[in-house]
Amino acid sequence: MREIDYTGLELKLKQEDGKPYVFDPVRKAWILLTPEEHVRQYLLQYFIQRMQYPASLIAVEKKIQVGNMARRFDIVVYNREHKPWLLAECKAPDVLLTEKTLHQLLAYHNTMQCSYWLVSNGHSAWCADATNIERIKWLEELPGYDSCIS
Repeated sequence: MREIDYTGLELKLKQEDGKPYVFDPVRKAWILLTPEEHVRQYLLQYFIQRMQYPASLIAVEKKIQVGNMARRFDIVVYNREHKPWLLAECKAPDVLLTEKTLHQLLAYHNTMQCSYWLVSNGHSAWCADATNIERIKWLEELPGYDSCIS
């Protein structure tokens, strides 16, 4: 487990009809600021500004088929060949990261194979190297985008 330092990262916020909204730089739209969205937006800012992940290769809340059910992943970062590289699952700050959260991530992984997984509730994050699904390695640091392999 690791903490992600969001110091210095800012979200573009506005109030409309008494509700808070945040501007999503990937979807290029104003999104209602729920607790989970707050975590997702700070994680996006961290990916783009600190980790230098290309915003053009990030997808947010896209629909995927998981078994018989339609689901939405939180964030996927694609490699330069537009193949899923990092799958991120965001939870609200008051949600504990448990085995259930990991199972949700694994279900998404079965649909879209990614090299890396990340799960975060804003306070803490777990990141794993899943390039070898038989021997998953938990990481102390997020992978640099230069680790994308062609």
